[in-house]
Amino acid sequence: MKRFFTAIMLLCIPVLLQNCKVNYSFTGISTDAETVSIQYFPSVAPLAPPTYSQAFTESLKDIFLQQTNIALVENNGELQFEGEIVGYNNAPVAVQGNEQAALNRLTITVNVRFTNTLNEEDNFEKRFSKFEDYESTASLKQVEDQLIEDINRQLTQDILQNAIGNW
Repeated sequence: MKRFFTAIMLLCIPVLLQNCKVNYSFTGISTDAETVSIQYFPSVAPLAPPTYSQAFTESLKDIFLQQTNIALVENNGELQFEGEIVGYNNAPVAVQGNEQAALNRLTITVNVRFTNTLNEEDNFEKRFSKFEDYESTASLKQVEDQLIEDINRQLTQDILQNAIGNW
């Protein structure tokens, strides 16, 4: 009898599995969109370097190309991003006994307007802010490129997850 049930189960499992559909993603990203358009993010932050707007915009495009199968189009994508760099601040965060900073922090804030033409409930306008600390023995100019790269990676990941992540 036990063999009979085992044989039945072995025959039924492929039939059951054939009708199942499982969607999964290691990034938690799932969307029916096929296109995305990302407009240039101008800087209104007075302390931001002149090249930062382009660096951020390209970082946002890159993350979509690297982590999704969505095609990047110039305008009118099913997913649309626009916004501006609104904050670029450098400040001390850890003061030592001699009243000198041990660490400094670079904080970048971006205002993002997201439009999902396939599902208007997903639309948002939101500010994203990330920071990186660095030793006060280094000048901002010495570490700025690496800090920008690290912060952009965090910002763009947050933006992607907020727009199309299923967390």
